[in-house]
Amino acid sequence: MTTPAPGDEERDDEGGLHVGARKQVAAGIPGVLWSMRHAQEQLGPVRSAKTLLKLNQPDGFDCPGCAWPDPGHTSHFEFCENGAKAIAEEATVRRIDAGFFARHTVDDLASRTDHWLGQQGRLTEPMHRPAGAQHYRPISWDDAFGVVADALAASGDPDRAVFYTSGRTSNEAAFLYQLLVRKVGTNNLPDCSNMCHESSGVALSQTIGIGKGSVTLDDVHEAELLLIVGQNPGTNHPRMLSALEEAKRRGAVIVAVNPLPEAGLIRFKNPQKARGIVGRGTALADEYLQVKLGADLALFELLNRRLVELDDERGGGVLDRAFLDERCDGVDELFAHLRSLDVDALLAATGLAADEVERVAQLLADRSRIIICWAMGITQHRQAVPTIREMVNTLLLRGAIGRAGAGVCPVRGHSNVQGDRTMGIYEKPAPAFLDALAAEFGFEPPRDHGYDTVDAIRAMARGDVDVFVGMGGNFLAATPDTEATRAALARTKLTVQVSTKLNRSHVQGGEAALILPCLGRTEIDRTGGAVQRVTVEDSMSMVHASAGRLEPASPHLRSEVAIVCGLARRILGAGDDVPWAELAADYGRIRDRIEAVVPGFTAASTIPAGSCCPTRPATSACSPRTPGRPG
Repeated sequence: MTTPAPGDEERDDEGGLHVGARKQVAAGIPGVLWSMRHAQEQLGPVRSAKTLLKLNQPDGFDCPGCAWPDPGHTSHFEFCENGAKAIAEEATVRRIDAGFFARHTVDDLASRTDHWLGQQGRLTEPMHRPAGAQHYRPISWDDAFGVVADALAASGDPDRAVFYTSGRTSNEAAFLYQLLVRKVGTNNLPDCSNMCHESSGVALSQTIGIGKGSVTLDDVHEAELLLIVGQNPGTNHPRMLSALEEAKRRGAVIVAVNPLPEAGLIRFKNPQKARGIVGRGTALADEYLQVKLGADLALFELLNRRLVELDDERGGGVLDRAFLDERCDGVDELFAHLRSLDVDALLAATGLAADEVERVAQLLADRSRIIICWAMGITQHRQAVPTIREMVNTLLLRGAIGRAGAGVCPVRGHSNVQGDRTMGIYEKPAPAFLDALAAEFGFEPPRDHGYDTVDAIRAMARGDVDVFVGMGGNFLAATPDTEATRAALARTKLTVQVSTKLNRSHVQGGEAALILPCLGRTEIDRTGGAVQRVTVEDSMSMVHASAGRLEPASPHLRSEVAIVCGLARRILGAGDDVPWAELAADYGRIRDRIEAVVPGFTAASTIPAGSCCPTRPATSACSPRTPGRPG
């Protein structure tokens, strides 16, 4: 059952909400105190030190909070309040067992808040809710795998199953998961990328030929000008503030583009430095453009037109003509488009003053090492793809890509959302990837495109899906229309959730439901009788190893890899050619198979725990191709 606080049967931390004055500074002593509060409440002092001091360290484990890359590890305190909160909730001493589910019906649990559900503690054993039942009941792992295998067999059509993936899933588990799904016979592999940076992948593929960023953490430090667009680092990726502070120390100018002023971009008080403790901290944004909602495309069209005009006014030297001639297509068409724009209409659309836009245009014209960063303030609106294309145009016009301190920087959210896509978690896989998969494993994978997240919800709503499997995450709460998703999931015969904690997807699922509890990043993985490590790919395409340090929350937990391999052996049968048991017993063998399928992962199986992969994935290389006309 849930470990109670004195006088409480179960945790209920709701209440006391209020609206206060807008903050003008981020982090500092308050950030430290809140981080320690999260840790102390759920871990205690000894367990807090054991986890937080190993967080994002070379010999420790990767933070599940976000995908911001790790620096050179000069500090033992390489974590933020978000990371401390994520680790506290995963490494908590609170537990949920069969007694908890005996006390609570699913209707009762569905009436609780998402916060309440998440605060009840770690799931400790497999649980099954049969069709028509109000309570989850314990089930053995073998029987749980049998429930999934029987449901898939009863369905009779692989395309009537959907296999979702969260961005916290490791590279090893994700690779085996997509292999299992394609051996089952479908490409129905929606993932959280569909809901966050899908537009980045599309726009970058159209402009620079690859759907990933082109910069490293060192590039951020070396940049002369950084544009932070539609992003709130202080809330979503707080460790990014340290990188921006270092760039400022080296002379960079920072421009923030956001309808709301964000405290972290106004002033950052680094708690690891004296000026962050007793001083005023570091003022980050030199310019703050409070653009109207959805008007980022208009802003960058204005900036790009102005760059063309400034090149004319100065007699050249603003546009990188050599780079454009050698590396880009459609340049004349772009110039013609920009010159045809109604400047007054665009300026009115942005809601900005002309002098604000002019100051940023001059900065772009005068500085050559330019990085544009963005997050979901850009990616989640109707004009996301053309907006990102136009931001790339800005860099290409200046030749600010493929050089030190310059390039595109889409800042991902979940810690391995980019790695999962690299591993093949994608409903529209490239033929080359499927060819490599077929050659390595000796089978013909399905070639038809599968469901993305939205199509999966629509298919479930039509009654076209019998089985839904979620590898981590909280599909119901993460999708855009919660009520529509709830109704769609309810039409499936079985929903399966691989999870560490309770969430809404467990309590509002299909006719029948399974909860398969897995190890967290903080925990020692002894699958196969040996201590294993996993890898993840950060927001800048670097691969890191991660090894937990805590004893598992329960002896009944299994790793994601072990769960996938257990499902595969039961679903595909003993005659399947893939050596699932051997792969589960030695994650290095999984990485060997990844190397054979995914270009650029050479030697990934030999890196020591906690290290970076010595070679960056080949898919992260940038080759600018065309500025791309806004559409």
